[in-house]
Amino acid sequence: MSGDRKEPWPWQQRAAEEKGRAGQGSKQGAGGGTALKDGKRRGKWSRGWRRVVKWMAIAFATLFVIGLGLFAFAYATTDIPDPNEGFEAQTTYVYYADGKTVLGKFAEQDRTNVDLEDVPEVVQDAVIAAEDRTFETNRGIDPKGILRAAFNNASGGDTQGASTITQQYVKVLYLSQDRTWSRKAKEAILSLKIQREKSKDEILEGYLNTIYFGRGAYGIEAAAQAYFDISSSELDVRQAAVLAAIINSPNGYDPANGKQSRQGLKARYDYVLDGMEEMGTLPAKVTGKAILDKLPPFPEVQQQSQYGGQRGHVLRLVRNELSRLGYSDSEIDTGGLRITTTLSRKAMTAAAQGVAANRPALPGLHVAVASVDPRTGALRGMFAGQDYLQSQLNWAEAGGAPGSTFKPFALAAGLEYGYALDSYFDGSSPQEVAGTEFGNQGEGGGISYGFISLLQATIDSVNTAYVNMANEIGVDNVVDTAVDMGIPRDAPGLDDTLSIVLGSATVSPIDMANAYGTIADGGAAKDVFIVSSVKAPESQDYQHKLRKEQAIPEDVAAETSYALQQVTAVGTGTNANVIGRPIAGKTGTATTDGGNVRSSWFVGYTPQLATAVMYTRGNGNQPLNGFLDTFYGGEYPARTWASVMGAALEGEEILSFPERAYLDATVESYEPYTPPPEPEPEPEPTETAEPSREPEPEPSSEAPATTAPPSSAPPSESAPATESPSPAEPPGGGGARSDASQSPAAGRDEPGP
Repeated sequence: MSGDRKEPWPWQQRAAEEKGRAGQGSKQGAGGGTALKDGKRRGKWSRGWRRVVKWMAIAFATLFVIGLGLFAFAYATTDIPDPNEGFEAQTTYVYYADGKTVLGKFAEQDRTNVDLEDVPEVVQDAVIAAEDRTFETNRGIDPKGILRAAFNNASGGDTQGASTITQQYVKVLYLSQDRTWSRKAKEAILSLKIQREKSKDEILEGYLNTIYFGRGAYGIEAAAQAYFDISSSELDVRQAAVLAAIINSPNGYDPANGKQSRQGLKARYDYVLDGMEEMGTLPAKVTGKAILDKLPPFPEVQQQSQYGGQRGHVLRLVRNELSRLGYSDSEIDTGGLRITTTLSRKAMTAAAQGVAANRPALPGLHVAVASVDPRTGALRGMFAGQDYLQSQLNWAEAGGAPGSTFKPFALAAGLEYGYALDSYFDGSSPQEVAGTEFGNQGEGGGISYGFISLLQATIDSVNTAYVNMANEIGVDNVVDTAVDMGIPRDAPGLDDTLSIVLGSATVSPIDMANAYGTIADGGAAKDVFIVSSVKAPESQDYQHKLRKEQAIPEDVAAETSYALQQVTAVGTGTNANVIGRPIAGKTGTATTDGGNVRSSWFVGYTPQLATAVMYTRGNGNQPLNGFLDTFYGGEYPARTWASVMGAALEGEEILSFPERAYLDATVESYEPYTPPPEPEPEPEPTETAEPSREPEPEPSSEAPATTAPPSSAPPSESAPATESPSPAEPPGGGGARSDASQSPAAGRDEPGP
């Protein structure tokens, strides 16, 4: 029976053992007790973490199973669609400002399908090295690339690439260009299905016949013709690497698009060749050869006839602006966009005919014209230079040194600083200012004007007077004012040196016309633009929004405009003043270090239109003097300007400028010196009774000093000063002559009427 049991029950025995161990532990003192407690805590934490890990594993497993199920469901229910209609490119049309007259269009698909066996292996290998180095082994998708794209979409970051060749082929052939998570998922599913249905060779052949290479060329055959004027079967390793590189950014890597595009192409070209070498597909006969270090030669661009004349230059400007607005090359060339530009057919025709009527028939001479609406910043007309099929350089966009046409920015800065049109500055020549010698145009050291009013210095375009004013107000103020009025901050040579006042930077006629438009519109600056609106069937429409900023005060703009009206009325710009309406403008002639004329300009405006005209030669640095019979801005450029503006504004209302503001000076300048009158001689006594006569006073024959104020009163503000040179001799200044590090190029001045 249980009551007679002498032996302890097992559970009693275990309890006794536990009690004994506890007793032994207590004899070990405080340290032993702490160890026991720490052990218990560690046990609890360990059990807690095990539970967390367990539940996390369960959660991840559940999500994985759910995701796998959803993917399996999507895979099972997603059918391979028909190829995109038309394959389906839609032509993009570009219109004049009326929205009806077609100016041009962006490429219908230019494609000639070829069999893979006719495509050299070096071309196939180059494309694989450029776009998908795991093509031969992957199953159509790159999981890492998909996860990276999904993360970027979810976090709002930039969408990254890493799509396989199969994915790119699927996207082009079956899907849209939308950058969304759902499109990426569908792309992955279709890529897996295509991978099961087609061989690697079939996929690569389809890819090579559909992918876009720029210049309107779809597929490798059209690309070979567009870039090298040969069949794809004739491509060598360097040409193959170039075309493979271009796939990544067709417009950005087009070698015809300038230095920056060539640099980008070269970097991508090197990446392709490195990949081929790494994969062992670079032909042994060219491995390690120095010839691979250089891009292959490119034949002259043979564009479609729609790019002939000025049209190609215009379409290039439109494309570049669309790219800045965020449209991709594919959207531009295949998206069926309807683009309305700011260009007036009337103004475009006026520019072309104005140049043709005045340009001498001399080889290597370039003429550029740009007309901008001062009220909006809209580019209305343009003449870029040579036929686009002969030269893709747009001189209306590239520009040159504007010479004295830059002075109005200094004038506006000086007026805002506190000077007035009747403030006086030293116009002697030559003279040293801030360690640099400057001079005016003329024999020897140039014509010295003595101390001259700011108005007269503008009318006669006196370099040294303007340099002295700029030195007083600070060159940085001149530069800042020019930028505020519309000159790009990154214009080459736009630095804080005194020669900048005389037009030593490189500025485009488009930007000069826009900046002068700021004066015409009461000091309100606008960004110049060419795309007015975009209608897109597959995405959001675009409409340009007018934004104005007051660059200079309205009264400063009115006073500046008044001075420029005097230039065309009685100064160096009178040849432009023949269009029968109020005009304002400035002449300019820029010189090289050796004193040769490299460009001549006239920039002027009415209230409705601002136009810049530039003449230059060769690469922009070859001399015009000795080449043209007359090379000042007041000659060919002013006459061309008058022809362009007369035709462009024919039938338009004749508008007047605002009245001048008559600003008073708030800062001191040089005071004009007026000599005291000479005393009249006493009459000689006579021995006759006849009345005596007073002799006529003798006129002073002293010339104005070059280091002291002139001996005449201040010049009138409505006509040239009496001390100005005769019209037969060009007034104003030549380039700055410098032994310092400042740029010596500067604006000359032009002969009067």
